[in-house]
Amino acid sequence: MKDRIPVLGLFFGVFLGAGTGYSAQELAGGASAALDGRTLRVLCLELLGRPPLPEEWERWLGRPRAEYLDSTIGSKAFWEHWYEEQLYYFLLINNFRPAQDRQIAIPADLAAQRCSVREALHRIALSSSFDLRNPGADTFVTVVLEQIAGLDITRSQRELEIGKRVYDGGSGVFLGTQGASQADVVRNAVMSRSSVQHFLRREYERLLHVKPDAAALPVWIARLEKEPLAYGELLREWCTSPAFDARVARGETLENRAFVRALFVDLAGRLPRFEEAEPMREALDALADSTPLRSLSARMLLDSGKLALPKKQELANREAWVRERYLRLLGRAPTAEQLADALALLEAPEGRVETLLYALVSSPEYNRS
Repeated sequence: MKDRIPVLGLFFGVFLGAGTGYSAQELAGGASAALDGRTLRVLCLELLGRPPLPEEWERWLGRPRAEYLDSTIGSKAFWEHWYEEQLYYFLLINNFRPAQDRQIAIPADLAAQRCSVREALHRIALSSSFDLRNPGADTFVTVVLEQIAGLDITRSQRELEIGKRVYDGGSGVFLGTQGASQADVVRNAVMSRSSVQHFLRREYERLLHVKPDAAALPVWIARLEKEPLAYGELLREWCTSPAFDARVARGETLENRAFVRALFVDLAGRLPRFEEAEPMREALDALADSTPLRSLSARMLLDSGKLALPKKQELANREAWVRERYLRLLGRAPTAEQLADALALLEAPEGRVETLLYALVSSPEYNRS
């Protein structure tokens, strides 16, 4: 009972804490800026799908953002996350996950610059998994038009009918190019200008959570069409822009799969295994509001006995430990009141390290990174 007041203070303190194409000069300023805890956390979540690992905090905190981006964008870990995001976008998960060598090799081929993002999407859509996920001419062509070409199917009925004919082996001009096979349906969609526009728009929105500037989008399209391997350079510009800084300041609700990975990295210091992550992600995805189950998942993980957490008696400097937890879990330092509450909790006979960690990872601020 003695730690109840500090715990309540932690919950309400963390909750209240949640409130808190560009010029070359703007981009240079963002690139040279030293990485603070929140920016580093957001960059890792957006580019790698997880928070920084312990060694990444040590390596990157306080260093120029440009150095981190140069090291991360284009790495195999970056492309592995990008590939997973594309599979999730096309719902190629669980039984529909591609198992062919040509698809499995995509992240490594992207990292080695043996293929471009458009070629990678082409491979994904040509996989037997994509075909099984979207059976039949009507479904297949509809998905290709909407998810690859980015067209409104209600306004593209003529293209749909032509595409179905081409899918079945008939001849037709689908999306401006002659075709006569299912493979041609995919090729024509991937190579269409609308597909580049749709890809860049959805990637920008996935990473910055706002719509791209209407004037900048055509410039990006022309650049990617001219330089197929320029996606990484565009992404670097996005991540050093004022729009990205605004995204960091604003905070965005973590998607369920990102939350699961974050929970394991932040509490266990590692990524979850597939058999740990997927059941939790599926359960969260099944709910319209996953917030209560997120809190329960955090509690179950903390009470599992499988985490190498220190006992409070082992903390030589409790204040330093609390400050580091706030930095790594929320990307910021605790307020004076939050620090006092946390230390009071650890001083209380019944107070536990797990209680403090639970207050942090179940807070609205943690769910908005």
